[in-house]
Parts: sequence; structure tokens; C-alpha cells
Amino acid sequence: MTLLGHEQAWRQWREALAGERMHHAWLLAGKRGLGKMHFAQAAARELCAEAGVSAGSQHPDIHVLTHLPKDDKEDRKREEGKPYETRRNITVDQIRGLQQRLTTRPTLGSRRAVIIDPADDLEKSASNALLKSLEEPPAGTYFLLVAHRPAKLLPTIRSRCRVLRFSPLDDEALGRWLEAEAPDCDAATRAAAVRASGGSPGLALDFVNRGLGPLDSLMSRIVREGDRGFELRGQLAEAMGTRPDRERTAAILDLARSVLASEMNRADRTAWASLVDAHAELVRLAGQAPTYNFDPGLLMMEIGTLLASAAPASERVDV
Repeated sequence: MTLLGHEQAWRQWREALAGERMHHAWLLAGKRGLGKMHFAQAAARELCAEAGVSAGSQHPDIHVLTHLPKDDKEDRKREEGKPYETRRNITVDQIRGLQQRLTTRPTLGSRRAVIIDPADDLEKSASNALLKSLEEPPAGTYFLLVAHRPAKLLPTIRSRCRVLRFSPLDDEALGRWLEAEAPDCDAATRAAAVRASGGSPGLALDFVNRGLGPLDSLMSRIVREGDRGFELRGQLAEAMGTRPDRERTAAILDLARSVLASEMNRADRTAWASLVDAHAELVRLAGQAPTYNFDPGLLMMEIGTLLASAAPASERVDV
């Protein structure tokens, strides 16, 4: 997959890499799906490269911390190469295990890299443990923290990092990229993916791969027309599926918010109050989704009801 929009980040990284004193901690900040993890992996390979030494695809001096499988059953799925569910957070035990490994010297050269993705999903105790390593980094160790929501990180962690910001693509550039990456995608779905993704290539491609086009159309209809007979909400629940994984559920909630945001751009200001209220409730619902065990059908009905509440007053159903 080709990646766009990283030119400025690469320039800053390589200037620092060529300098006399490379900063030991970097915060890669930007919305989900901009390719920050791909950048982190490539940057880590450059950092750890040694002349005349080939480390292959798995460099022993590049350590990646991310979500682990949520239980033994999911761990077996990972070992078998199957899709698996993950824990919601990066744990303090993972950080402590890493710190134990950092007591030794790098394997191949003088440098090693630690990538944490996403750092904004660190448990509180894990954040406090990581802070100790950032305050007193082992010699030759560099940290790359991938963050979709940097404000969730401890201020003391943010203050110890140099920030690389990753910006969304404009619609035209993203449309061209998506056409190249998903040539079988029709123009209408591609346009919806560009709008829904907010400039994120990863989210746009995820929209296409997850088949969210029909959901987008249904949500847009509900916001504009209402849903007096609950027929459209029933179709939404059916389109969501009976057993969506956490990632699909999060993608659908993000889509609902993007539909409301798009409607705000085209609606008269007098209609903004109901759109803003519905958007705020969806933000609350999205915050609950990772920890609540929602019934998929009921969750989609609630999403549909919030969308219907934002429909023009003359069309709105009592909800």
C-alpha cells in the first residue's frame, strides 16, 4: 500500500537522525488511519540500520508494544493466522516486560527502537511505568509513540516527546489514492468513503473493505427524511450484522458521526441544534462502546434513533 502525506514528517525525522543529538522520544500524532504505524516501522528500521548488517524483516532491536489477544482462545487464533479479538488496553505488565529487556545492550548495533501503538490506549499504571523510562532512557534507546488522541496521554509523557504531526489528505488527493488502491470500488462508494474518512486513507480503505456504503446511504436518508415507521432503522440493524467485531462497531459509530458532520455542512444554521445534540450523544455512545457489552441490534437502533432525532422538525418522529 502506498502512503501519502508523510513528506514533512520524513524531513523532520531525517534531519534529526543526521544531527548530533537525536531526541530520545517521539510522538506521532494524528487521526487514525493516516499511516503513522507504517511510518514508525520504517523510521525505526532507518534508526537501527547498521552498515553491512542485514537483520531481515524482524529486526531484533525494534520492539513493538500493541494490544495483545484478549484471552487464550484468541491467542490460539493469532498463532493460527486467524483474525482475533484484542484487549482494550496496553498493560503495565507489557511495559515492565519491555523494561526488563532494555536492561541489556542492543543486539546488532548501538541503537534500538520501541514502538507503542497506540500509546493513548496505555493503562494508567502502564503510562506511569513508561514515564520512568522516558525520564531516564537506556543508552541507545529511542521511543516512537503512535497516538490517535494525544490528549489522552499524560502531560508529563507528552512534554518529554518531540511531536511529529500527520495531517489528513484533501479530498482530491485521497480520491486518487483510493482509486488506485481499490480499483474495483464504484465512484459513488469511493465518494462516500472519502467524505466519511475525513482525509484518512486507512479509514477510507476500511470503509470500502467493510462494505459500509449501504450503511452510509441509510444513515444519510434517516438524517434528511426521518424514519417514522422504523423501517430504515430495521435495515440499519440488519446491515450491521448479528455479531460485528469491536472494530466494525467502532467504524459504524464513526460513520454515524461523519454523516451528522456532513449534514451540518449543508444544513441551514437553524437546524444545527438538533444535529449538534445528536452528534454529542453519538460521541458519548462511542465512548461507552469499548467497555459496554451492547446488543448489536439494539445499538444500531439507538444509533438510528439519534440520527432520526436530527432530521428536520417537519419530518422528525417522536423518539
